[in-house]
Amino acid sequence: MVDTVEQAKLLVSATRFPPEGVRGVATQTRATRWGRVQHYLKSAREEIGLFLQVETKAALSNIEEIASVDGVDGIFVGPSDLAATLGYLGEPTRPEVQRVIEAALKSVRAARKPVGILTADETLAHRYLDLGATFVAVGIDTMLLARATSALLERFKASKK
Repeated sequence: MVDTVEQAKLLVSATRFPPEGVRGVATQTRATRWGRVQHYLKSAREEIGLFLQVETKAALSNIEEIASVDGVDGIFVGPSDLAATLGYLGEPTRPEVQRVIEAALKSVRAARKPVGILTADETLAHRYLDLGATFVAVGIDTMLLARATSALLERFKASKK
């Protein structure tokens, strides 16, 4: 969750090794495949993608500037938290929230950065893509698992009748 340009810059710094940033230098980590990636310290910067999540009123007022920070590779709009901060807890599809999301997508695209969002609603996913979203997460793993296990339970119950 990022609200300001200053926070965005701190996060970029956390992804960079000194002297450009503050990321700790370790060569025996999962990122280096336990020391098997040659030249990781030199190539990591080009291999890391930093996508910041924007989900508050404050973030919206700074969204284009946040997206423009060097080292920020893209922005992810969080519709549920955004709806909550706008006073519509649990209502991310409310028209007032959708207007704000639409403006956010346009602002990030204006900053020439990828922008994405999450929705379990396929119709809304297509709308976001039409509005310029670069990527849309169209499912939630836990929701899909819950649906599948509920369906399995119902099939099992039906077979025992």
